[in-house]
Amino acid sequence: MLDIAHYRHIVENQTKNFLTENEIHSNIFHGIIGKSPLLNEIFSKINIVAPTETSVLITGESGTGKEKIAHLIHENSLRKNKPLVVINCAALPFSLLESELFGYEKGAFTGADSQRIGKFEQANGGTLFLDEIGELPLDAQAKLLRVLQEKEIERISGDKTIKVDVRIITATNKNLEREVAEGHFRLDLYYRLNVFPIELPPLRERKEDIKELAMHFLKKFALVYDKNVNGISPIVLEQLENHNWPGNIRELEHLIERKTLLTTGDEISQINIPVLAEKHNTTTENRDLQSLQDMERNHIMQVLQACNGKVYGPGGAAEILKINPTTLYAKMKKLGISHEHF
Repeated sequence: MLDIAHYRHIVENQTKNFLTENEIHSNIFHGIIGKSPLLNEIFSKINIVAPTETSVLITGESGTGKEKIAHLIHENSLRKNKPLVVINCAALPFSLLESELFGYEKGAFTGADSQRIGKFEQANGGTLFLDEIGELPLDAQAKLLRVLQEKEIERISGDKTIKVDVRIITATNKNLEREVAEGHFRLDLYYRLNVFPIELPPLRERKEDIKELAMHFLKKFALVYDKNVNGISPIVLEQLENHNWPGNIRELEHLIERKTLLTTGDEISQINIPVLAEKHNTTTENRDLQSLQDMERNHIMQVLQACNGKVYGPGGAAEILKINPTTLYAKMKKLGISHEHF
C-alpha cells in the first residue's frame, strides 16, 4: 500500500516543482523496493511526468513492475482522486475489447439486456491504463487513435458521441518501433502514446536491489503464512545475485514465496533456482532442461507437501497457488499427482 497521504501533504505545502532525492524515496515511492541508480532514474522521471497530463508509455520485460509504475504515476497526479481504470489488451478478443473500452447500448447485440458503461467513461476525469498495448489489433488501434484525437467515444449501437477527459498510460513488453516497421502497430498511434517513455530495467541490471527485494518478500510471506522465517543466508543471497532472472521481480517474488513455505527453520539456508531459467539454448544443455509441464507438476507437489496435503480451504494449496480448488484437482489429475506423492 503506497503512503500517498504524506506525499499529498508535502505537495500542498511546498512551492517547488521537484522533490529532493530523499523526499522522493520517503514519500512518493513508498512500496517500490530498491535504490539502484537505474531505479533512481525511473523515480526522477515519474516525479517529472506525474503532475502533468502527458501520455506515458511504460516499456520493459515481463515482471518488471509496469502496472505498479502506472499506479504511482496516477497516485501522484492531479487526477489522483479520480479512478484509475486498468484493461489488459491481450486478455480479450477485439469484439469484446471494443465493448469493454467504449461500452454498448441495451439491445446492441444478443445478450445485451442493459446498457454497459465502457472503460473510457469509467475513467472519465481520471486515468486509463492500457496494459499490453502491443497486443491491440490494428482495427482497435484505429478506433483508439480516433478517441485520443477527438476526446470522445460512441457506445456500440449508440446514436450520440460522449465527451471523455482521460489521461492515457500504456505499457508493453514489445518493441513498438519494430512492430511499426513490421506493420503490426500504427505509426500515428505510436507517436500519440510515446510522448513520455519510461523504460524499466530488468532485474539482472539492478542486482544491487536483489537483497532488499528478497528480504521484503520474505517478510511479506512470513507474515501471510505465519512462518517464523526471518533471514536469508549469505550463500543463498549470493545465488540470488548471480541468477539472471528472466522472469524479473515476479520470478524472485514467487521463488521467495515458495521457499518461505518450505523452510522449517528461521532462515532460508538453501535454494534451488529452476534449471530452465539458468540454462542457455544449446544442444548439450537442453538435455537437462525441464518441460513446462514438469515444472508445474514439481511446483504443485512442493506446495502440497508444504500444506500437508491440504488442497482447499484456509492455508490450502489452492489458496497459495491462487487458483480455484476445482482447477487444482483437474491439474493434479492431468499431471498424475495423487496423495501418495506427498
